[in-house]
Amino acid sequence: METSTTPQRKTIFSGVQPSGMLTIGNYLGSIKNWKAFEETYDCLYCVVDLHAITVRQDPAMLRRRTYETLALYIASGLDPEKNTLFVQSHVPAHAELSWVLNCYTMFGELSRMTQFKDKSRKYASNINAGLFTYPVLMASDILLYQTDLVPVGIDQMQHIELSRDIAGRFNQIYGDTFTVPEGFIPKAGAKIMSLAEPEKKMSKSDTNGNASVYILDSRDDILRKFKRAVTDSDTVVCRAEGKDGINNLMTIYSAFTGKSDAEIEKEFEGLGYGHFKIAVGETVADALAPVRSEFDRLMADKAYLETVMKNGSAKAAYLARKTLSKVYRKIGFTQPK
Repeated sequence: METSTTPQRKTIFSGVQPSGMLTIGNYLGSIKNWKAFEETYDCLYCVVDLHAITVRQDPAMLRRRTYETLALYIASGLDPEKNTLFVQSHVPAHAELSWVLNCYTMFGELSRMTQFKDKSRKYASNINAGLFTYPVLMASDILLYQTDLVPVGIDQMQHIELSRDIAGRFNQIYGDTFTVPEGFIPKAGAKIMSLAEPEKKMSKSDTNGNASVYILDSRDDILRKFKRAVTDSDTVVCRAEGKDGINNLMTIYSAFTGKSDAEIEKEFEGLGYGHFKIAVGETVADALAPVRSEFDRLMADKAYLETVMKNGSAKAAYLARKTLSKVYRKIGFTQPK
């Protein structure tokens, strides 16, 4: 009698901090791309609130933004029935594994993390130990679920490499324990830059109100911000060195429309920057309108969001506990039966 087996699906993990209003950079670089995986991968998407407290947070605002981030996941198309959506602090194994992996991570490795250096300059009055070791928590997030693929922006690839190094080191000492993950960078919209300073990444914590376009911005605000976007003294819409502002707008337009640079250059040939800025703004506003509408509906149903949190954390905790138990056993911890 012939039998058939279904190949085990690979696992994807990613997450976003609830530390500020999410931008189109978060949307294009992360959330929008996640839906494409739900039919072929086991997907876990987390609201990483433990990571958020490396910087001082207002408690009430952190709670609200945790709900908002989860609502944005769903409003952006992620089906809670096909994806495991949960809040990081609801699964204690993240923090537990992080302590263990801290003991298998070298001080020099963490010292070389670019984001630690950047944040230390930005938050000079609060250079805490969590800010230094949070890449280990990120590695724990990933390794807990035997993750195969991690969708990230290009600026996070250094952390993926550290996760791979930690997994490899632990596996070498104790035998096969962790899946060694791969990073995945989407072709379009991998890194969206500031509209005010296009040489810098768009940030949800930027104090310049014109620098970032937020997913929940009104249509009028979106159009206004794109009209004010910093460009250069040229008038030709084309991608070229020294045209950081236009290059960024072309990246955004391409990510929302799927058009190539050549197609964009042809579409706006002879029309100038003003016409192009309006077109980008209208395209972004149109694409985000249904997301904002669904977000408003979800935020009015807190009980539903809490049900999603509860179900997601239960499933994630079950998977995480299997890995953590294996780790504890291998390093010699006793476990009650």
